[in-house]
Amino acid sequence: MSDGKRASEAPWIRTRLRTAPGAASALAVLVLVTAFLAAAFPRAVDAYETKGLRHDITTAPPSRSVVEIARPQPGLELPQEQREAATRSDELARVGGKLLKALPAPLRADTSSVAYGVRTTKAVVATEPWLPRPDAVPPRLSYAAQSGLEEHATLVEGAWPATPAEVTEKSGAVQGVVTEETADLLKVKVGATIALPASLRKTVTVTITGIIAPRDPLGSYWSADPLMRSPSLVPDPGSPFPVFFWTGTVLLAKDAGPVLLGTAAEPALYWRVPPDATALTGPDGSRLRAAVATLESGPGLLKVREIAGGTAVVGTGLGHLVEANARMRDAISPVIAVAALGIGSVAAVVLLMTGALIAGRRRAELALIRSRGGSLRGIGGRLLAETAVTVLPATALGLLLATLLVGEGRWWPGALAAAGVGLLVCVALPLRTTLQHIRPVLGTPREDMVSARPSRRRTVVELTLLVLAVAAVTALRRRGTSTEGGTDLLVSAAPVLVALIAALVLVRLHPLPLRLATRPMARLRGAIGFLSLARAGRSSAGGALPLLALLLALATAAFGGSVVAGIGDARDDAALASVGADARISGRSERTTLPEDLVRTVSGLDGVRNAAPVRVEYGIALPKPASDAAADGDGGTGTGSGTGAAAATDSRVAALVGVDPASYARAARAAGLPEFPHERLRPGGAVARTTGSGFDRVLPAIASPGVAARLGKEPRAIETLSGNFSVRVVGTTERAAAVSPTDFLIVDSRSLERGTPTTLLLTGTPDPGKLRAAVAKDGEKYAVQLRSDERARYVDTPMQAGAERIYLTAVAAGAGYALLAVLLSLLQTAPERKTLLARLRTMGLTTAQGRRLLAFEATPQAVLAAGGGLFTGWAAIALLSPGIDLVPLALAGVAGSDTSPVTLRTDLWSLGLPAAGVVVLTAAVAGVQAWWASRRGSITELRAGDSR
Repeated sequence: MSDGKRASEAPWIRTRLRTAPGAASALAVLVLVTAFLAAAFPRAVDAYETKGLRHDITTAPPSRSVVEIARPQPGLELPQEQREAATRSDELARVGGKLLKALPAPLRADTSSVAYGVRTTKAVVATEPWLPRPDAVPPRLSYAAQSGLEEHATLVEGAWPATPAEVTEKSGAVQGVVTEETADLLKVKVGATIALPASLRKTVTVTITGIIAPRDPLGSYWSADPLMRSPSLVPDPGSPFPVFFWTGTVLLAKDAGPVLLGTAAEPALYWRVPPDATALTGPDGSRLRAAVATLESGPGLLKVREIAGGTAVVGTGLGHLVEANARMRDAISPVIAVAALGIGSVAAVVLLMTGALIAGRRRAELALIRSRGGSLRGIGGRLLAETAVTVLPATALGLLLATLLVGEGRWWPGALAAAGVGLLVCVALPLRTTLQHIRPVLGTPREDMVSARPSRRRTVVELTLLVLAVAAVTALRRRGTSTEGGTDLLVSAAPVLVALIAALVLVRLHPLPLRLATRPMARLRGAIGFLSLARAGRSSAGGALPLLALLLALATAAFGGSVVAGIGDARDDAALASVGADARISGRSERTTLPEDLVRTVSGLDGVRNAAPVRVEYGIALPKPASDAAADGDGGTGTGSGTGAAAATDSRVAALVGVDPASYARAARAAGLPEFPHERLRPGGAVARTTGSGFDRVLPAIASPGVAARLGKEPRAIETLSGNFSVRVVGTTERAAAVSPTDFLIVDSRSLERGTPTTLLLTGTPDPGKLRAAVAKDGEKYAVQLRSDERARYVDTPMQAGAERIYLTAVAAGAGYALLAVLLSLLQTAPERKTLLARLRTMGLTTAQGRRLLAFEATPQAVLAAGGGLFTGWAAIALLSPGIDLVPLALAGVAGSDTSPVTLRTDLWSLGLPAAGVVVLTAAVAGVQAWWASRRGSITELRAGDSR
């Protein structure tokens, strides 16, 4: 019987696919695209998390990423031979090999850069007279006998260090080399000797036999301890005065380690293991953090001590790097979940719409089969087999394309997502179609929304969804997208729930304005307007799905576009806040002033619209708060913490900004800052005395809110390098274009005793080459900062770039699904429109009138849906923006960037463009339908017994 059943089903499936190849192909393409997007999303997330983890480890300074295992010198209670044997290169290599094998997974070593050896942990004073002595302090040198020197360096001059005889703790002479940079700064030449004090004898003579150049100066071999590569000028911690001395490293032969045991420089044995990030993946982050933790203070450390000695310790900053990466991932993931849930919901609704369209087209056929004795199980099985033949290959192909085109990632999340798409289509279409034929139906009843009243069950479901939406929006506004337990799906689904509620409300309300509009239209001459509005007001109750798809798609596109636009705006604002204008010229030191010729030359360059000379002086000590000064009668420059209004800001120091009021106001306006009240800085603009000397001169000042609260309304004395004077606060502003601190005082530079500018703010688009050339004529004392260069610093890390690409894809997919929803909605009612047009043509309707009728019928619903989508997108952004911070996506990882919260801002393009596309596509499709119907005869559409 089963063989007969299979034999009977095969011709049915083949016949159906041959009968409607277009519908089957369209369904396959839709499933293919949706399965590809569903499978690509988890792989894209895995890919950018993997690249982000590798990027953070490989770009971090080796001093932070290298795992260093160190132990003190062997104990003095041991025999000399045993102590020396522990420091020889062969023994160190043997121990190093065991340590590499003992590393816990997924931590793996970059074996090409592993280094081990013996070094001094205490710098030794070098008394040679030919060494440089800044501030008359001799340099202090460290010594290291490290492996792999010849593999990681190139000999520039002299010879490699060697050990002609076996080096022991009592050896009196060894050979060493220094890098080119060390030789240049410390004046070291080949053949020079340096005396290394020893405990068992007077000194060990270190002969410099060569000068070398690192092959990879920034690699872990040379940068794990930067002093091996480059000497440094450091302050003397024991001196009460600012005294500096040189410190550097001399590299000994790899077998010269035993000689360091005889010194008082506290030698130590070490093994430096740089991590190999090429095999790490994003999900390995938590395991890697646990592996580092166990090495530092866990079972891994016990195993290390079994190999390297009981006093061995493990030190690394790798755990902090992985933890910072995890924090960024945890901050980005909930924001990405919002886009994923939005697009997933839109795709699911569009797939259900496709199933409804197919079911509607085959309703009469299946009703006939049902009336002739067809069972629901048989009908459902045939539909399932027919759908699976089309859907399953398309799903597999979508998964294959996602696997091939999207970067490396785990395969099973993508496979589950693609399988979910295929399962939804395979189950939804047979189930929806079968449920419509539980009872045989005679004819096709009308489903006008006029007569279809919502049931109580529907009301309960809608109220439940409303409660969920309110809860999700409230939670998102209060605590944001991040939670301690990971991503909260209810919070991330807030935009979807908002769109769902808006769709349900619009489904209930949108026939009302259409019906009201039919009343005045009924009084006009002609039937086109009345017929179009009447039919639009009697749309099918099944129109909830198209409307829901439209609102979800438009809200998702608007939300994603606002995220992308917010990232760009935040980076633009941060670059502008850092530079202060389109270009900035200032001295390399704070007190360097700009000559008048330079100001005049730069101001006259092509593209410069405004030049604002500014004098900036940081660290100005402010007087005590006004309330404290009134209490003790002291208006001096105390540094008390302040009380009252000033206690909240505690502004003890501020930046003094001397400006030309008119040009500075233009610069602030061009920078988008609040309007600067420059007229108040003029001598006649406020009650002030700009004549006299010292504190008798009272200058009007614009202050930040914190400084204004501290100074009060009375004149207060200020001591600066620009002169001593008193200030009276005549206005406040939140930001200043010339300084980044939040506490500042702005005065007229012409009222200062020394008002020569230290900074020049330029507005416009000057040529960068010409600008730098004009500044370079005055030497290297001046630096040029461009807003465009500062903006370029905010280069996306792989994690940020991947998340931004996902949101761009969300915008495009949302717009595409919105247009597809419109197309499916119009195709679902196309047969009915054709029949109506054919009947009206028999009553005298012209071709032109038929085209206008179809266009006018479709346009009102499209306009209402587009308007609802605009409102839903705007409302979702307005409601959710307080709970979404875009700092991890926009500014994280850039040193010195402004880390104040970056909230969502409505992007008009992503909000309005898809909505306008919906209206245009609706009108275009309706016009094409009318044109195509007018070219065909009415005989086919007016067959006897047709129920349409």
